Amino acid sequence: MPRQDFRFAFPKRVRFAEVDAQAVVFNARYLEYFDIGLVEYWRAAGIYSGPQFAGGPEMHVAKALVEYKAPILIDEIVSICVRARRFGTTSMTFAFELHGQANGEGGEDLRATGEEVHVNVAEARGRPAPIPARVIACFEAFEGRSLKDPA
Repeated sequence: MPRQDFRFAFPKRVRFAEVDAQAVVFNARYLEYFDIGLVEYWRAAGIYSGPQFAGGPEMHVAKALVEYKAPILIDEIVSICVRARRFGTTSMTFAFELHGQANGEGGEDLRATGEEVHVNVAEARGRPAPIPARVIACFEAFEGRSLKDPA
């Protein structure tokens, strides 16, 4: 997906604790970067503002996919791009891209892509529940398009 299709990007500098012995970001950290980006994306979309969103919806990850394109190195600035792709009755799908900027200097090279499916749950045991309309409306307003599955 073209970088410009993402309305949201969050910059993050790679720290020493996130890399392996070759000074390359450890593979499990990519999902952590997606999580950081998703929280900031939700914040930017307004999910965490106002009393109607106290605590936000309860979501469980049902699927996580990472496709590695090129290594991310220590001290690089990574742009964590996030986009709501679609919403079903109980699930939301998000697309991710990680773009590198070596030492904060120009360039927007693709390092990884990903997708996560989150399921709205009514309880800690994970029973699926419909996503509240106010949550869908908030994301659609932020993205400027409909996110609902076609019926």
